[in-house]
Amino acid sequence: MIRHILLVKFKSSASSKAIQEVLEDFQAIATKIDGICAVECGKNNSVEKLNDDYSHCIQMTFNNEQSRQNYLPHPVHDVLKKKLNTVLDKIIVFDYTIS
Repeated sequence: MIRHILLVKFKSSASSKAIQEVLEDFQAIATKIDGICAVECGKNNSVEKLNDDYSHCIQMTFNNEQSRQNYLPHPVHDVLKKKLNTVLDKIIVFDYTIS
C-alpha cells in the first residue's frame, strides 16, 4: 500500500465554502478512481504550532504502486488539481510505502 499525504496552505482569500468543496471532492475521488482505498481530510488542530501555516491535511491510501500511477494522470485527478489550484497557496506532497 502507498500512503499519499498532502499538507495544504490555502490562500488567505479562499472562502470557507471553496475550501470545503475541494476537501469534499478529494473525499469523493475514491469512488471515481480505482485503487484508492481510503481518503481522509482534516484541519490542523495541533497545540504545538509547528505546522508552518499549513492548515489542512489530505491523506490518501492506494492499494499499490500501480494504483498510484493510475491516479496521477487520471482525468478526474486533473480536474481536482485545477480546482485546488484556484485556492492553493502552498502544498507539500509526501508519499511512502506501508509495509
